[in-house]
Amino acid sequence: MLTALARTATRRPLTVMLLWGLFLLLGFGLGTGVFARLSDNVPEVPGTESESAARYLDEMDPAGSSITGVVAGTPVADAGLRAEVERAVADVRKVAGVAAVPDPYATPGMIAEDGHALIVPVTLEGGLDDDAEERTLDAAAERIREIDAPDVHVSGGPLLGLQMGERAAQDVKNAELISLPVVLALLLVVFGGLRSALLPLVVAVSGIAGAFLALFLFSEVTDISVYAIQVTTMLGLGLAVDYALLMLVRFREERRTTEDVVEAVHRTVAAAGRTVLFSGLTVAVSLTGLLVFPSVFLRSMGLAVAAVVVIDMLAALTLLPALLARFGGRIPPAKSPGNGEEEGRFFARVARFAARRKVAVLAVVVPVLLVLALPVAGMSIVVGDARQLPADSEARQLQDTVAAHFPPGTGVSPVVVVAKPGTDAATADRIRALAPGVTTRELPGGGAVIEIRPPGEADGAEATALVERVREMRGDAPVEVTGTAARLVDFRQMLAERAPWAALTVLAGIVLLLFAFTGSVLLPLRTVVTTLLSLAAALGVVVWVFQDGHLAGLLGAEGLGALSLTAPPLIVAIAFGLAMDYELFILARMREARLRSGDDREAVVTGLSRSGRVVTCAALLLAVVFAAFMTGGFSPILQIGLGLTLAVLIDATVVRMLLVPATMALLGRHAWWAPAPLRRVHDRFGLREEQTELPREKVPSGV
Repeated sequence: MLTALARTATRRPLTVMLLWGLFLLLGFGLGTGVFARLSDNVPEVPGTESESAARYLDEMDPAGSSITGVVAGTPVADAGLRAEVERAVADVRKVAGVAAVPDPYATPGMIAEDGHALIVPVTLEGGLDDDAEERTLDAAAERIREIDAPDVHVSGGPLLGLQMGERAAQDVKNAELISLPVVLALLLVVFGGLRSALLPLVVAVSGIAGAFLALFLFSEVTDISVYAIQVTTMLGLGLAVDYALLMLVRFREERRTTEDVVEAVHRTVAAAGRTVLFSGLTVAVSLTGLLVFPSVFLRSMGLAVAAVVVIDMLAALTLLPALLARFGGRIPPAKSPGNGEEEGRFFARVARFAARRKVAVLAVVVPVLLVLALPVAGMSIVVGDARQLPADSEARQLQDTVAAHFPPGTGVSPVVVVAKPGTDAATADRIRALAPGVTTRELPGGGAVIEIRPPGEADGAEATALVERVREMRGDAPVEVTGTAARLVDFRQMLAERAPWAALTVLAGIVLLLFAFTGSVLLPLRTVVTTLLSLAAALGVVVWVFQDGHLAGLLGAEGLGALSLTAPPLIVAIAFGLAMDYELFILARMREARLRSGDDREAVVTGLSRSGRVVTCAALLLAVVFAAFMTGGFSPILQIGLGLTLAVLIDATVVRMLLVPATMALLGRHAWWAPAPLRRVHDRFGLREEQTELPREKVPSGV
């Protein structure tokens, strides 16, 4: 299959490049329209109580969205300012689509006790379509911003989603401007030539276009989170560079033994292409675990990221061979090892050391990784609020202004209790007695809505405890709870119930793929265990930094007492796939060496010596990409970026350089073992590349 793909790409390289060029135009043309379709409704889970109650409310009491304006920085009792605010309120009321704007000077609680701030809430009509709602939001927000005061900010509701989408677009643009030049510079160092360095960037740009286009297509059928843009773009960019790097390194090696560029391309695709194919499949399989969750957010993220991975894989297997067939003759072959300059000398020494001192290495490395993973035991997740945004964002400035001038809890989303018809008065009275400041309104048909303001944050411990308390005390009454805190409680329960099934799905898929790749039963199990160690260590550091607040300031963030509910599942799913990525790079080289020499111990050293440089470079390039996306200051992206960066670096260094040779030495010849029936299955159905005759490379003997 891979050989046929390579022959097609090399036989008609211009046609392949033209098709990918059209794909790029489509991605950067049509695909960028996704920025206007992003949603911040992350915690909604179909089928849960909170979603059912919200749907019931929409049916019985359809209400429009609302946004909030805040005017601060000057005495609001000033006659000139009051007149200006009242004119603005009157103008906003006239905007088509606006249902109500209360007079802040006549409404209790709208003016701060210090007299230096006031709130202007705006409620939209229900039933507006997306275009009408956006026009209404823009007109109302713009009129409020025209108020002449030191601090005027407008956000909240659907406006928050639009602002976050605009911020995401700007962050992606900035990250690309930062990462692409740095990646190019590093590739120049790796390859020593501009042509070789530019080819991975061409594949990377294809990955970015694919990310935009995939998200746009998914937005036609489901909500796309504001987090999706940064996550899919940085992964698409990073993996594209990784795959292209692996292919180019192999191409330059093949050029040492043949002057025929096309033949070198065919050999490259037959060998390294197999690794890229399996790598893409393992990353995609790792993301299928997200499909087990009923959350629309997690499912859409899993599908979108998997689609981007497949696009990167296809670009590496079709576009890059076409480019190499057309321009590869100008790329110099890799230098032949020898004269004391053996390739991978450092990695071979480390591998020999870890293999000889296997027990000591395991006794040191495993406890260190477990200590780094300890904070995971205390991990907590929240929906989050504007505090997760950078300090210069309007939504964050609005929240900071309200927090500075108004009592705690002002503007916090309430716990919404829906008492459906048939709820007895005693149950309703007990619910109202749970907290002060409870408001009640009647619903058509005899039901009622009881809104309870939590004493802390909308998704804080007090709010979630309040949700659980209502659900405990309602008995058989037809009472349901919704709101931010209820959605968080349901999201946590969903994760707890589905996580084991997601893990089983991913592990089963990974083990099957690795068995097909290696023909071994023990290697997949060893790979999963070592990968989980590095993953737990990376996630532990993320908790220590962003939840506990240690060193968060160095990243332009702050400790928020919990992680964003988006971060842990995405870090686990994506990092697991990336770890498999590098594992396959190494196993491919080990398998080649073992097939040639038949020496299991030397195959480990040879595999690490020949793959160590490319894995290290790939990890460094990927870390650069992730770090560039962390410059935006959006806390969930900082958490995901740091988690993935640490997972990649730990996996490519500590795990692959120390744990892999140590565990392989511990297993010895049994590492490649499989029962006879499974061995026959692999011999018949296992995928393998066409063997190419490569020169034996000298591996340093001794240290």
